[in-house]
Amino acid sequence: MREPRDRSKHHGKRQDRTVGATTSSAGEKRVIIHGAVPPREVLLEFIAENPDKASKREIAKAFGLKGETRVELKDLLRALEDEGLLTKNRKSLTRPGALPPVTVLDITTRDKDGELIGRPAEWPEEQGAAPAVLIRQPSENRGKGKTPAAGLNDRVLAKIFANKDRSGPAYTARIIKVIDKRRGASLGVVKKLADGELRLLPTDRRGEEMVIESTDIGDAKDGDLVETEVVRSGRFGLPRARVLSVVGSVGSEKAISMIAIYSHGIPHIFPQAVLNEAEAAKPATMSRREDWRDLPLITIDPADAKDHDDAVYAEPDPSPDNPDGVIVTVAIADVSWYVRTGSPLDREALKRGNSVYFPDRVVPMLPERISNDLCSLREGEDRPALAVRMVFSKEGRKSGHTFHRVMMKSAAKLSYQQAQAAIDGKPDDKTGPLLEPILQPLWHAYRILKRGRERRQPLELDMPERKIILKPDGTVDRVHVPERLDAHKLIEEMMIQANVAAAETLEKKRQPLVYRVHDTPALSKQEALREFLATIGISMAKGGQMRANSFNGILARALDTPHQSMVNEMVLRSQSQAIYSPENIGHFGLNLMKYAHFTSPIRRYADLIVHRALVGSLGLGEGGITPDEEAQLDDIAAEISTFERRAMAAERDTINRLIAYHLSERVGEEFEGRVSGVTKAGLFVSLPAYGADGFIPISTLGNDYFIYDEAHQALSGERTGLGYQLGDTVDVKLVQAIPLAGSLQFEMLSEGKKLPTATRSFHKSGRRDRSSGRAKPGTRPPRSGRRR
Repeated sequence: MREPRDRSKHHGKRQDRTVGATTSSAGEKRVIIHGAVPPREVLLEFIAENPDKASKREIAKAFGLKGETRVELKDLLRALEDEGLLTKNRKSLTRPGALPPVTVLDITTRDKDGELIGRPAEWPEEQGAAPAVLIRQPSENRGKGKTPAAGLNDRVLAKIFANKDRSGPAYTARIIKVIDKRRGASLGVVKKLADGELRLLPTDRRGEEMVIESTDIGDAKDGDLVETEVVRSGRFGLPRARVLSVVGSVGSEKAISMIAIYSHGIPHIFPQAVLNEAEAAKPATMSRREDWRDLPLITIDPADAKDHDDAVYAEPDPSPDNPDGVIVTVAIADVSWYVRTGSPLDREALKRGNSVYFPDRVVPMLPERISNDLCSLREGEDRPALAVRMVFSKEGRKSGHTFHRVMMKSAAKLSYQQAQAAIDGKPDDKTGPLLEPILQPLWHAYRILKRGRERRQPLELDMPERKIILKPDGTVDRVHVPERLDAHKLIEEMMIQANVAAAETLEKKRQPLVYRVHDTPALSKQEALREFLATIGISMAKGGQMRANSFNGILARALDTPHQSMVNEMVLRSQSQAIYSPENIGHFGLNLMKYAHFTSPIRRYADLIVHRALVGSLGLGEGGITPDEEAQLDDIAAEISTFERRAMAAERDTINRLIAYHLSERVGEEFEGRVSGVTKAGLFVSLPAYGADGFIPISTLGNDYFIYDEAHQALSGERTGLGYQLGDTVDVKLVQAIPLAGSLQFEMLSEGKKLPTATRSFHKSGRRDRSSGRAKPGTRPPRSGRRR
């Protein structure tokens, strides 16, 4: 078929229109014609992802626009400005709430990998928390015009780029110039030397030691953890510091957790405007609420829980169309009623992202007036809630659900152990009357939900969580593994089903939301796991789409074998990290297609977003999501994913420091441990009794050259073939404990074993390294966690 003649006014000059394709953020393929004005969605996406090329000239150049098409582009850009979808900043265009191409940043903290994180120096409060920006540090020997280096507390002028890695901050930046070498408050420990001189020892391994003059010491004493500022920093000699405040003795848990709070930049003091708003809040009214106060919902939580954001109830389904089916009701604290978009409470909650839990304290996302009082589902008190009623068949298949905005009154506050004891035949005075009407129907419903879970087959890792028990003085008493009860599993499964219902409802309403997503394992990690499993005689299919139950089969084959814990550890390491995202890719670990966090809005900002989305899309009254908030979901998801990792790192660091302090008086003692990590630099050995990891430098392993064998997860002696492998039980001696760094160092006492034939290719970094016994940053093996 003959193509139609080009009848453009160019009189025979063929227009250069090369057809290409691009993929939208939602995964849809769009056809883009070079030389034609792009669709508005493509144009908005280009401006968001290329802030440095967002002038009209650069946009025209990128899409090959000339002549009349440039006029069309100008008209389209003006229309987008009129609709509020673009804002003009000098000659550049930006999405509302986005950072301009060049921005002044304050470098405020570091991420888990030690990379610098900055935030814009100026940011309108009404736009919520300022976005995090990952600072690209310059490479060495870059030559002329190299990028300036910067450090913590510096103010810099930087070029901004969109970060396409959804698991990190929304932006990256290249430093143009350092504007101000600012020194903010820092944390350290006062140390009195033998000659009486006072020093400040840094709590950050990257920090530097400083001198404290006697006139600048204040009330601090030897061994105190203090907040300081630099008062002099010359070209020669150590910097001088002044003590601003005393946090406490470095031996107390309060001080240990404060180190993590400061080093990770966790906001822990509520601004007065936030406290004022919380104190002024009044109890919610019955406006547009259903009265559920007669429904005997109960809370089941840890015995020491101070806030209660979920309550449950179950009953048989009376419908003849669902014989032996059940109705499960989950009610969640209605935080969206009190925390409105753009308010001081909301801005501070987004700035924190989530509550952070330490062994003796919680750094809450919301002030206690909200989290522990007005929103906590206290026994016998009226409380507003967002509830979902879910109907399940006797096979555990959900046939429907409905959401309701209600006023409820908790019939009872129970602990997991209390509820379980009642079901196991040991009710107390409180649970006895609740056993038949409330607890038994809940357990019956759980057995039904369990059938659905078994059919779904989520990933079932066996990674026990350890809990630190403290003495009254804040030091470690003991470490124990709490028993995993059916009561825990009941609440977990009911919360999962409520989360699924929230995602399904919002997706059906075409309402933008923040999903909880978990990607499939990367092919490279699958291959590493496959190679490792082959060394212990477990096969793993190659190629094809892995599912959660594929890993469950691997775990089942390792059950009750010497390799059980090692295989669980390696399967965990092969998994991707769960994050928040407005784009749904499903949850691999839970084997669910639609999943969103809905059940903990007191302690997670993601859940608060989902509550607002439900309120708005279902017309349930005040406190719904706003258009501006919807437009910022990409940035919000990236931010709260980053803050979640920050919280996990702070919690882990605190536990490491506590255990190191606890064991610091036991240097020289011998312990039984397990090889929990293998690196080119040496071995990580965990002490099961304490839940702590220590390091053995490769230089101390023995009189042999040790080669790192990644496939076998082993260090193997080049001459003898003897070595150590992940999962090996070994005897070690504690040779060093550094509480401030949370660091333990061991000496290997056990002889190496004969390993399978290792890779004989010489790895320079795998040989004995006599110059350094430290592991490279980031080599500590990941810990388990139930953050789903």
